[in-house]
Amino acid sequence: MIVPKKIYYRVALALLVLFILTIAVAFVHLGPFNVYIAVTIAVTKATLVVLYFMHVRYHTRLTWIFASAGFLWLIILFVLTLADYATRS
Repeated sequence: MIVPKKIYYRVALALLVLFILTIAVAFVHLGPFNVYIAVTIAVTKATLVVLYFMHVRYHTRLTWIFASAGFLWLIILFVLTLADYATRS
């Protein structure tokens, strides 16, 4: 499928806005919520990149399954790393 250029421009603009939002959040002191907001913005940016620039949105269900498996594996690795970090003295 040929994706129109305006889609890429909109996604690039959204990524730019999210980048600026990331910088703005870094300068605002929100206590422990800074981390949650930063991670939420990062996940949103990663999702946009995977869906549009890696063309997952326009491919078959098999591609969706493998992309989802990659995200699931990343979550597993984060959970295991945080569990290791939390149990250290």
